[in-house]
Amino acid sequence: MALLPSLLCLLQAAPAPPPAPRPSPPDSARPAPPATAPLTEEKPVVTHHTIRLGARTLSYTVTAGMMPLRDEKGVIEANIFFMAYTLDNPPAGGRRPLMFSFNGGPGSASVWLHLGALGPRRVKLEDEGWLPASPYELVDNQQTWLDATDLVFIDPVGTGFSRAATAELGRKFWSLRGDIESVGQFIRLYLTRYERWASPLFVVGESYGTTRAAGLSDWLVNHGIALNGVVLVSTILNFETADWSTGNDLPYALLVPTYAATAWYHRKLGPLQQAPLAQVVEQARRWAMNEYLIALARGDQLTPAEVRQIAERLAGFTGLDRTFIERHNLRVDLGRFEKELLRDQGRTVGRLDTRFKGFDATAGGDTPEFDPSMAAIRPPYTAMFNDYVRRELGYKSDLEYYILGGGIGSRWDFGSDNEYVDVGESLRSAFAKNPHMRLYIAFGYYDAATPLFAAEYSLNHLRLDPSLKDRISRGYFEAGHMMYIHLPSLARLSKDVAGFIQGATVAR
Repeated sequence: MALLPSLLCLLQAAPAPPPAPRPSPPDSARPAPPATAPLTEEKPVVTHHTIRLGARTLSYTVTAGMMPLRDEKGVIEANIFFMAYTLDNPPAGGRRPLMFSFNGGPGSASVWLHLGALGPRRVKLEDEGWLPASPYELVDNQQTWLDATDLVFIDPVGTGFSRAATAELGRKFWSLRGDIESVGQFIRLYLTRYERWASPLFVVGESYGTTRAAGLSDWLVNHGIALNGVVLVSTILNFETADWSTGNDLPYALLVPTYAATAWYHRKLGPLQQAPLAQVVEQARRWAMNEYLIALARGDQLTPAEVRQIAERLAGFTGLDRTFIERHNLRVDLGRFEKELLRDQGRTVGRLDTRFKGFDATAGGDTPEFDPSMAAIRPPYTAMFNDYVRRELGYKSDLEYYILGGGIGSRWDFGSDNEYVDVGESLRSAFAKNPHMRLYIAFGYYDAATPLFAAEYSLNHLRLDPSLKDRISRGYFEAGHMMYIHLPSLARLSKDVAGFIQGATVAR
């Protein structure tokens, strides 16, 4: 999961109204966590395991521990918790691919990608991703990426077990640049301590982790570390695409394809219901950009007849009532859509994954009380990680493992230049300096936290040199923000990434 594993906390660099009402992001009203990071270095815990993949057995080593970040005097400022999976006696030796993984938030631990998609152990959900009954299970992951690359899961400072030495020092890490620099320093230290400088290198991020990954791609190459590839899962690069502030019409248009996919899934589309999902989404893309966004830009110049026409077309793509759309000035934000689409059934739809349905105390109100897709995944991931790290891996700690928020003691600092955050320029710069780098992007049709058309818009505005465009590949999945909780999508994502890694490591 992501943007808190996927949740945006601020969408503008300067103070601005928060974009989405749920769940509440870390803010300055929440007390800072205690200074819990030890000032001495601890020894990592190392264990050995096997997994059966078809007719083959993989033997691997897990290293769980803290990586200290020190100041110029050698004093520990923070400890970053990590879990590394390395294949035993690989044919490529020290040149085996190595991938660094993290989730988003800001404020999310790496548990979602770790125990949902990449690692050799996986949280067992229902095949579609629905919440199972407790007690939950951890099973071998037949789609683990360990078959293609060694894996290092990073919990940035303030997430997981990672702590700053003091609450005051935490503010150094709880910012766009501070976060990128600290994770970059972790990667440098890991390459040094575990002698992996000769390995082909990859990073994968989800949600806000894609923001971090894009920024890291440039930070790393500027520090002499060239990536072979970057994997972005549920992408947000330009935060203008997700800020519902007054006067910014872009997010309304960029969400139309996701609204259309959601209405299609819940059988609310009318005549369009008979078309394949991909065709519905493509029609929504074209109309949103070629007609809807232009109409919104005209503002009060629209005639009543034009307003009615746009409302009718938007109703056709969203499953909402035309008069409801007109009452909201042709602009239906995400919370209202989640509440309205299935109001006649007394149900709401999810944010991270709009396939999920929830129900509130009443059918009234403008927005849902909670995100049913988040509610379905948080308990099993929380329980299974805490059991796994202690019982199977033998890492003992009384610290709370901050899975999703709670560990960041101040409002996240995106900067003070009164501009929207946009790390697309960092990604473009990394490509320009390292033209061998490749990029794979995974989109979920039912992801309303980082909508696919918003990510496509950002990618279409990277200003990449034409010679580099063949370095980018994409995958679309009939699932949500964490498409891997849907078993068919998990299998295809693993296959896509294995091919991507191979293509990014062969001599060219």
